[in-house]
Amino acid sequence: MLRVEKVIVGPLSSNSYLVYDSDVREGIIIDAGGDGDKIVALVDNAGVRVGYLCATHAHFDHILAVDYVRDVLGCKFLMHKDDVWLLEVAAKSARKYIGDDVPNISEPDGYLYDGYMLEIGQHLLRVLHTPGHTPGSVSIVGDGFVFTGDTLFAGTVGRTDFPGGNAEQLADSLSKKLMSLPDYYVVYPGHGRPTTIGAERRGNPFINLTKR
Repeated sequence: MLRVEKVIVGPLSSNSYLVYDSDVREGIIIDAGGDGDKIVALVDNAGVRVGYLCATHAHFDHILAVDYVRDVLGCKFLMHKDDVWLLEVAAKSARKYIGDDVPNISEPDGYLYDGYMLEIGQHLLRVLHTPGHTPGSVSIVGDGFVFTGDTLFAGTVGRTDFPGGNAEQLADSLSKKLMSLPDYYVVYPGHGRPTTIGAERRGNPFINLTKR
């Protein structure tokens, strides 16, 4: 059985998720935005072996603890190649927005792409390339749930006014990718509370879709 646990981390209160197969105690981490010790403690308390640390995108508040977590847990860091350029400016962005110096983030061990399958025990999670908030934003879909990073939140959507943002791409990612999922799918966003695809389809003012 797949389980999802969350810890809120970092200077911008980002959601970091542990997704694991409770039968074989294997899992992955989605977004390590800071407070690496909290993320490691979450993994230790669950008694899980983590193979991969995946970034939904490379804004600093989702990757600040990548190197710490990767080093402590011995996992591999995966992200979409279109966001690699953001790694180079993450430290500068952090200084601008939170006023703190942070270390540079190391290069990923591999790359996610649309259709990439992540194996967790007996389960598979599918990667959707959902650009718009950043060029390399991805969402990660399981059976009945989706991790949307900063593409979709409860009642709102990701900003597109940062470097690399694109409103038209975001609209396509929402309408053609995320809103194609069933209404009952739980949405685990990069910040804030979970929601469902159905709730956002019906009530999110930033999603403009014709009724199917």
